Amino acid sequence: MLGMVVIIGTDTNAGKTVFSAALADAFRAHYWKPVQSGMEEGIDSQTVMDLVGLSPTRILPEVWKFPMPASPHIAARSAGVEIDVAKLDPPQQIMNLIIETAGGVMVPLTKNYLTIDLLTRWRLPVILVARTSLGTINHSLLTIEALNRRFINIKGVAFIGDEDVAAQQTIATIGGVRQLGRLPRLDPLNRETLRAAFAAHFSMQDFLI
Repeated sequence: MLGMVVIIGTDTNAGKTVFSAALADAFRAHYWKPVQSGMEEGIDSQTVMDLVGLSPTRILPEVWKFPMPASPHIAARSAGVEIDVAKLDPPQQIMNLIIETAGGVMVPLTKNYLTIDLLTRWRLPVILVARTSLGTINHSLLTIEALNRRFINIKGVAFIGDEDVAAQQTIATIGGVRQLGRLPRLDPLNRETLRAAFAAHFSMQDFLI
């Protein structure tokens, strides 16, 4: 069993949802995205369900959903509400749970409460999802430094995209984090190709350390 783990990204569209789907499928875990901003292209929980055939009973409903594809505090304001962060604590009765955040660690949930504040309160281990494209070293190391300052346990980094050995090793060495593996871009992207890629590029044992 994986336990409770939070999937965070270096930035928006880093590949968190696809990686979360692969992880939920591999460990038969539940999936939860507490805050969803942007619904025109579908919601992430539905993407996870469709991509790996995850049962609806293993999808936890969002606490907050907003149509606007923007930072949660801005999307909430456009909907005429403010996120109540007190309602965002994980359910304690589900121990095998993958939690996906909205965007990166410094994304505001309210005008004065950041995602990293929530992670600090939760005290759950996190997995950093980072793209291998240009700029990933800076984005990844900044995120790692922010997490370390809050004494948040980083289980490791999962890379998304084409292999970049130099960048990946630089992040792991300077950041002092483990490389969990790399998920290549998949075309087509479906349950079979995602399962095969995850099995080929990751070791399930590494997630249990």
